[in-house]
Amino acid sequence: MAEGAQIEQADVTLYTVEEAHAVDVDELYGIALGCPSMGAEELEDAEFEPFFESIKHQLKDKRLALFGSYDWGVGEWMQTWQDECERIGAILVDDGLIVHLTPQDADLENAHQLGQLLAQ
Repeated sequence: MAEGAQIEQADVTLYTVEEAHAVDVDELYGIALGCPSMGAEELEDAEFEPFFESIKHQLKDKRLALFGSYDWGVGEWMQTWQDECERIGAILVDDGLIVHLTPQDADLENAHQLGQLLAQ
């Protein structure tokens, strides 16, 4: 995703969830959030969910790309996450990127394209 955004001349910085707590989301043109599905198709609740809760009020009118992976189920958690982001007024740049287990070549290409869309 970062490489795709850089094609569009975007200044990209990657953060872990722990590092991202210090980022001022209001200053960002767009943001990509990634999280694996956990439990009963939910966002990872130890680190990511508290982080997301702390910034979601800042996502209104913000360009947003969501991505993540899952092992079991059908990826329903991504639709739930997208719906929540739309309710708070985020501008989803695409349907997000959802990967079953390990990303394959096509998934990596889709991530590249999603990064480009986010930066446009």
